[in-house]
Amino acid sequence: MTNYISTAIAGLSLAIGVAAALPAAAQDLPSNLRIVIGSTSTGGDTYQNSSIIADALAAELGINIKVDAVGPAEGFKALGRDSSGSTMMIFHDHAYLGELYGVRGFDNIFEDYRVGPTVSINPGNAYAVPKNSPYQSMDDIFQAAADGTRVRVAIQPGGVSEIGFSAMKNAASVLNPGSEANIVAMNTGSQSDKDQLLFDGQADVINASIQSNEQYTQLPADDQKAMRFVWLTAREATIQGANPEGMGAMTRDDMLKYVSPTTSVTLDGSVDFTFDKEFFFIYNKDMDPALVEAIDTGLAAVFDKGDVQNTLKASFFIPNFLPSAEAQAHLSEKRATYEKVISAIGSE
Repeated sequence: MTNYISTAIAGLSLAIGVAAALPAAAQDLPSNLRIVIGSTSTGGDTYQNSSIIADALAAELGINIKVDAVGPAEGFKALGRDSSGSTMMIFHDHAYLGELYGVRGFDNIFEDYRVGPTVSINPGNAYAVPKNSPYQSMDDIFQAAADGTRVRVAIQPGGVSEIGFSAMKNAASVLNPGSEANIVAMNTGSQSDKDQLLFDGQADVINASIQSNEQYTQLPADDQKAMRFVWLTAREATIQGANPEGMGAMTRDDMLKYVSPTTSVTLDGSVDFTFDKEFFFIYNKDMDPALVEAIDTGLAAVFDKGDVQNTLKASFFIPNFLPSAEAQAHLSEKRATYEKVISAIGSE
């Protein structure tokens, strides 16, 4: 009996010691945290970003974090069911763009959920043309539309892929009112579907990404799959944050040729449109504010150490930590800007 009591006391002392050693932020969090993501792929950028952040945060806070690739519909359902803080979500701008484009299953995240901190940016959102295309630049595309030429743009409707297309139509309208009718969408699915339309000559321009399409820019012009970029939607400052070697054979300096102000897609005639694909936390609306603060504090500590920045940049992601209050204001402003573009042009 004496040995049993001694063992129990020792175990209790150890548990108290471990709890005391944990960062204060972790005291409010569940020991097992599930992060659902707005993607069903375990090989895409959402899962990559979420895994990098989850691993770093789990190590900092001394808790277990599991990333679950369930997709947007199931992710929002899981989030809506759990106000305890045991389930959180990481997603990107599609979380609010889907609602703006009227995609079924998407609600206003600023009203129905709580927007948390941003963590990173995928700077690779792009538009590309065949390497032998007569369009050497976005200016050429807008001029063609103004001249009455129909420019076919392959996109996946309802989110990140479409917002750049909406910006193109908006810019055409600003530059030459009425010409936006000649910027037409070819709605399709995955990146490979968009690529195939370009290979088959069924599209003149496609929404692309540096990660997926840079390989095709290295092909000779007479190759059916050869293409070149004409626009990167990211801000210049975002691309400046990438490693100098860039991605594949495309250096950071190469990328800067395709962003504003060198490549201009106007928003209103005086300011250029830009779009960064940002990853951020989303919480149940009724989650305890102490848990929001705990995640903010934990992430601040992770980013202060600096290791996660190197990991993100090595995978061609741009570190971008903003605590919850700043992130909410920033993302709300983005949503308002894009709502005006979408309302003016509409989805196709």
